Amino acid sequence: MSGLKGKTIFITGATRGIGREIALRCARDGANVVVTGKSAQPQPRLPGTVHSVAGEIEAAGGRALAIQLDVRDADAIAAAVNNAVDKFGGIDVLVNNASAISLTGTLETPIRRLDLMLAVNLRGTFACSQACVPHLARVANPHILNLSPPLNMQARWFRDHTAYTMAKYGMSMCTLGMAEEFRARGIAVNSLWPRTTIATAAIEVNFPAAILRASRKPAIMADAAYVILNRDSRKATGNFYVDETVLRQEGVTNFDQYAVTPGTSLYTDLFLE
Repeated sequence: MSGLKGKTIFITGATRGIGREIALRCARDGANVVVTGKSAQPQPRLPGTVHSVAGEIEAAGGRALAIQLDVRDADAIAAAVNNAVDKFGGIDVLVNNASAISLTGTLETPIRRLDLMLAVNLRGTFACSQACVPHLARVANPHILNLSPPLNMQARWFRDHTAYTMAKYGMSMCTLGMAEEFRARGIAVNSLWPRTTIATAAIEVNFPAAILRASRKPAIMADAAYVILNRDSRKATGNFYVDETVLRQEGVTNFDQYAVTPGTSLYTDLFLE
């Protein structure tokens, strides 16, 4: 792998969980990382801010730019992208990680919650991609990576949480369409999804404790993302990657290092058979 030294990685939702882990993995290569997220001040229940993660990035060997950002605000996205380009000279990678979740049925999902999920997941991914593409088109190996599932159009994945599935699949439809739209410009657009649930705040809040214990650590997603972002953007595009499969292709065989509770049977994530 050529590595990400000196490349600029723009990550949404990077204050904790998978976004933070991807940021730190890129930082260890000496990348420039644009840390964006809504949290600028510490919160009792949700650790991590854009500033704390920026400090971790610099301690890991990268350069950081911390930007408080709500991906529902298109003007704020444009300003953040311009800020990143002014500081680092361009953008090589966009990671659309920001996401909102509510695993509720139709009658239990307030319209404001539907609006939030569609605005953050689908609209945020579209708007960030739109803002970054002109800059991505100027670099040698540009990538957009969406943290979203394969488009598995079975009713079982909609039945219990239609709103959330529509919102996450909206991100995946961005992958499907934009990969083809920007293929000739050499911009890779891919999705990445975990084989198992990942131990993040979203899992802690929305699933039973037993599932959290049967999850893997966010580092597995970061390691898989790192592999994808080092692939040739003109050859590796339009894929719906699964973390474990990506790493097995790279020769990884020991996955116990990623387990929250080694030896425990793992819980398969949503949208996967």
